[in-house]
Amino acid sequence: MTFSPLTWTPVQRHTAIASFSAWTLDAFDFFILVFVLSDLATNFSTSVSEVSLAIMLTLAVRPIGALIFGRLAERFGRKPILMTNIAMFSVFELLSAWSPTFGAFLLFRVIYGVAMGGIWGVASSLAMETIPDRSRGLMSGIFQAGYPCGYLLASIVFGLLYSSVGWRGMFLIGALPVLLLPYIYFKVPESPVWLAARSRQESTALLPVLRSHWKLCLYLVVVMACFNFFSHGTQDLYPTFLKVQHGFDPHTVSLIAIGYNIAAMIGGVLFGSLSEHIGRKKAMMIAAFLALPVLPLWAFSSGSFTIGLGAFLMQFMVQGAWGVVPTWLNELVPSNARAVLPGFVYQLGNLIASVNATLQARIAETHNGNYGFAMACVAGVVAVLICVFVAFGRETRGMVISGKSEAPGTQAGSQHSYR
Repeated sequence: MTFSPLTWTPVQRHTAIASFSAWTLDAFDFFILVFVLSDLATNFSTSVSEVSLAIMLTLAVRPIGALIFGRLAERFGRKPILMTNIAMFSVFELLSAWSPTFGAFLLFRVIYGVAMGGIWGVASSLAMETIPDRSRGLMSGIFQAGYPCGYLLASIVFGLLYSSVGWRGMFLIGALPVLLLPYIYFKVPESPVWLAARSRQESTALLPVLRSHWKLCLYLVVVMACFNFFSHGTQDLYPTFLKVQHGFDPHTVSLIAIGYNIAAMIGGVLFGSLSEHIGRKKAMMIAAFLALPVLPLWAFSSGSFTIGLGAFLMQFMVQGAWGVVPTWLNELVPSNARAVLPGFVYQLGNLIASVNATLQARIAETHNGNYGFAMACVAGVVAVLICVFVAFGRETRGMVISGKSEAPGTQAGSQHSYR
């Protein structure tokens, strides 16, 4: 039976809140760009597909950030590196607002992407190593729900403030995550697993881990590429699809985005919790498979209600599958690489999927501006691929990773029942 957050200690709750908030605010900053693509194209006198390069570049450099900040977190601890990450991506989000040229904007987004790249791995390892083992499925869903929650916040801010502040003002608001730093400093302790590993003077060398687990790493990069195409392929150009192809005003776009991000949060928590009962693999595969019958309603219907319903159901399934990913990756890898390896393979998958927005924009442009067709092509293919690739993976439900110490044989790579 899954532990309720009400049974967690105050330290565990603070850690869960901080990790969720860091990922939420990271996503909030990223999705601000998604809502103003067409405005940036107008401001810099270029096309949406050209501006979408900013999305591609941001995603492409995230593996660099995952590697740098993940390695630093293995050496110096999860907490200080998480705080450094948050400060850096807040600063470069702020600088994006003052971009004098399109070239400068792309440069700021590249550096922002490096800073952004470390958040997922460092925050997820801190959370998974701190909360009770039997709560990992639930915490995985909650943590990953931070991504659509950030999208939801961006949707609300866009709907309420865009008309007043414009695209530059949206990026200024994106610097607010820096306010999370005092909370982490005063309320969140270091990971007990990292502290125990440091006391045992465990090696944090990455190359031996990569050499001994290269097949697993390669497999996870391919799987995470599919997952990132799944999420970015159904999210990044959806506001543009609503504004350009259907002519919806900002208020309607905001309402639809709010609806599908609420669905995404519910789906992530539900399937994350479900994975404690039916297994990680089954939960991910069921969610991905159920996205297929939703495709026609999501991409090819008309009218704000039917499109909104399709978007609601699609993101429920997409983020439902994603809700299992944080715990699955953390359970698959060795404990002495947990801050770097899950985030690194995740961001390498992002690197492969970084072409998504530009790919979809160009497919749409060659099909008379049909963004629905472009998005459906990508989403349908990767939903099938996720089902196939995950089926070949290893089930990890029941593994022990948290606590102040890990006995020999309880690191990732073995199956164990709960303590």
